[in-house]
Order: sequence, then C-alpha cells, then structure tokens
Amino acid sequence: MTGGGALGRRFAWLWAAYAASAYGSGLGFGALPLIAVLVVHAGPAEVSALSAAGPAVGALIALPLAPWVEFRRKRRVMIATDLVRCAAMASIPVAHAFGRLGFVQLLVVSAVVAAAKIAFNAASGAFLKALVRPEDLLVANARFESTNWSALAIGPPLGGAAIGLFGPVATVLADAAGYLLSALGIAAIGGREDAPRPAGGGRIRAGAVLDGWRHLLGDPALRALYLDNLLVSGLIMATQPLLTVLLLGRLGFTPWQYGLAFAAPCLGGLIGSRLAPRVVARHGRHRVLRVVGTLRAVWLIGLAFVRPGTAGLVTVIAVELAIIVNMSLYNPVLAAHRLERTPRRLVARTLAAWSIGQQAAVAVLTALGGLLAGAIGPRAAIAVAGALVLAGPLLRPRRGERAPRGGAEPSPGRS
Repeated sequence: MTGGGALGRRFAWLWAAYAASAYGSGLGFGALPLIAVLVVHAGPAEVSALSAAGPAVGALIALPLAPWVEFRRKRRVMIATDLVRCAAMASIPVAHAFGRLGFVQLLVVSAVVAAAKIAFNAASGAFLKALVRPEDLLVANARFESTNWSALAIGPPLGGAAIGLFGPVATVLADAAGYLLSALGIAAIGGREDAPRPAGGGRIRAGAVLDGWRHLLGDPALRALYLDNLLVSGLIMATQPLLTVLLLGRLGFTPWQYGLAFAAPCLGGLIGSRLAPRVVARHGRHRVLRVVGTLRAVWLIGLAFVRPGTAGLVTVIAVELAIIVNMSLYNPVLAAHRLERTPRRLVARTLAAWSIGQQAAVAVLTALGGLLAGAIGPRAAIAVAGALVLAGPLLRPRRGERAPRGGAEPSPGRS
C-alpha cells in the first residue's frame, strides 16, 4: 500500500481507511435532513430537531465511553465503531424498501452514528499520536483535511445525481459501504498494539470520564480554543438545516443544485489544507490560529442574503468557499496543536470531551435555531447566527501559552 509518503505504510492504510469513510459520507452528505424533507415531509422544526436531538443523544451515549476507549486497543475500537455506523445507515434503505421508514428511525440512526463518531475520533486521534512523530502531526492532519474536502467536493454532486436516478435513500447505501471499507482498511494496518492500563493497573475510576474536560479547561490556550470552537462551529453547523429548508423549500432549489451549492466550495478545502504546513512554517502556528480563526467566522452572515435562481446559487457558493478555505487551513493546525498539548494517557478522553462538547453545542444551537426559524423564518434566523458568530474570535488566545505543567508528552515515534 502506497500513498503515505514519508509517514510510512501503516499511515497509508489509515489514510486509505479515512478516505473510504470520507467519500462514502460525501456521497451521503446531508442525507438525513434531505430524506426528512423529501420522504418524511418534515418541516423546519422537525429538520432542526433531527440535526439537534441526534447529536445530543449521541453525545450522552458517548460520555461514559471515553475512559473505555482510552484503555482499549484503538484499532479495535475504530473497527467496531465503523461497523456500528455501517449497520445503522444500512437500516434506512431497508426500512424504506418495506415502507416503514419514519422520523423516529432517522432520530435513532442520527444518535447512534453521532455516538460512534465520537468514539472513533477519540480512538483514531490517540492512534495517530502514537503512529507518527510529533513533527509530522500537522502534515498528517492536513492530509486528512484535504481528503475530507475533496470527498465533499466530489460526493454531493454524484449523490444528487444518484438521488435523481435511484431515489432519496440511494446515497445512504454508499455511506454504509464507506464505513465497511474503512473497517477493512484499519484491519489491514497490522502491527502490535497493547491496551493501555489505568494508573496503578486497577479499575477505571469513576472520575476518569471528566479528565478530558479537566485537561481542556486547565490549559489556558486549549480552553480558549475550545470555547471558540464551540461557538463558531456550533453556529455554522446550526445554520445547515435552516439553509436546507430555505434552499429546498422556500427558494425551490433542485437536489442537484443543493448538492452543487455545497460541493463546489469544497474545492477551496483542498487549497487551505494543502497550504497549512507552508503557512505555519512562514507565519507561525499561533498567528495562523488567531488570524485564520477570525477569518473563518466572518462570512456566515452572507447566507442570509441568498435569493432564488442563479444569483442565489452563486451567493451560496461564494460564502461557503470563503468559510471553507479558512476552515480547511485552520482545522489541521488546531488538530495538531491539540494533540501536541495533550499527554498520551489523556488523548482519547480529551478528544472525546472536545467532540461531546462540540456536538452538544451544535445540538443546543440547532434547536434554538429551529425555534427561532419557526418564529421569524429561516432567513432571519441565519442572519442572527451570522451576527452571533462574530463573538467567537474574542474567545481565542491573543498569543501562545505555554503548556501546563504535566502537559504534552513527547510521542515515542512510530509504533
């Protein structure tokens, strides 16, 4: 297996597994809210509830899993959570084929997938930290980021075409297949992996579930970045179901136009992620986090000015492009920074805490957005989100902070 470059064969398999999952999810981008609108005939409040309640319940399910993931072999966790997500997504076309698909099942699938995603991300982050050298973390995360955006650039248009040819649940099968291929790729990584033991070699203590938050909130730099991420990412994600209703319902966009509106800007993700190592080398990590972190937040309000027809489509593409270029540059820098400031013994719990907090923020803000959209309309609700997100940059650190005592431990290199 090739493609991992200087990061080695095992990383190449991990990257291939990530690509399989990402491209499957790209084909199924927005599948659940799309199915809710076109098959279940859900309204704005229900679509927002789907996007809010699923991640919220998933975060609650994942909460006690964090210490369990920390002290298990990470590849086994990754394979198991891939298979769980595969089965959950595959249940949708089966239910649809028998005429039994309903809104409740979409909620359950959303929750299961959200919980499994948190556990997978926690395990994969810990595995990556042990797999590559500290100086390679930014390059590795940039490659994942580039793959993610290329999948989103290619997947939604193909998914929109597949929906037109085969029906609204067709892309869910591709999503399920992507998780299955990811599990097979992770299994092919090979190598020995020992399960970490709790301190003292005894049972996992009850308070271990909170250790990730203790680390995040105890490190001033990570705390500021965490709070900023909760607000900015939460508001950006909260606008997506509102935009779905606005484009597909109020403005009459077709599914292929809807897919194009989100796919074309993702090409900007290739630009940002590819530039991340060079920009950091030239300007420094903390300046990139500060400046690019601000730039990713200022464009959201532009989605409130979308109109019908070609002009509206161009507006969505332009605004999303500006957001995505900056996000794709910011995200791998943040991911590498977070891993470097976190001890190996806390990586899974820290990443789980980060993901749980983010999903909870998305859930709360999406629910509030749905209620607001019901009162003042989706366009006005998007405008409110675009104004609020401007507070995010105020939460981030203005300069680099030293790691707290007992902080990031050096990685031992390749495992």
